[in-house]
This record gives sequence, structure tokens and C-alpha cells, in this order.
Amino acid sequence: MNSQDIQVKRLHKLDKAEGKLKGFVDIAVQGALLIKGLRIMDGRNGLFVGMPCEQGKNGQWYPTVLPLNKEVKQQINELILQAYEEQV
Repeated sequence: MNSQDIQVKRLHKLDKAEGKLKGFVDIAVQGALLIKGLRIMDGRNGLFVGMPCEQGKNGQWYPTVLPLNKEVKQQINELILQAYEEQV
């Protein structure tokens, strides 16, 4: 998958976000699939992208979308964080 296969469709930066959550992102994959609800988070090692998840009946959170390899995960991370930095 190349960088043109994934596009940021919507980025909502949270102004004056006090917690770890810094924004929400929707991405399009190959112009055919829209993935909503990715989160930009501030962690111990800086900003990272959290995949969409939902809470189960047991109170645990489970991912609903997962990259199938490290390269795609890294590509999504870099693309979203670059778009976020351009908005800051």
C-alpha cells in the first residue's frame, strides 16, 4: 500500500485538550473504504494514533479496526500525525 492509498478525510483537533485525547480522525482507504473514529493520543513517548474501539458488555474496550501489518500501521500513524502537526 502506498501513501496515496490512504487519505485523511476529516481531522478534528480538540482545542485546549487537557487529557491525553488530542483529536479525532477519519481516513479513506483506496477511495473505497471510510474508517471513522481514529484518535490522536498523547502517550508517554509522544503522540500516537489509536484505532477505533468499542466497549463490550464486560466494560473492556475492544478494537474494531486493526492494521494487518506493521508497515500499514506505521503508514497510517505517519500520515495522521503529519496532518495533525500541519493544523497545530
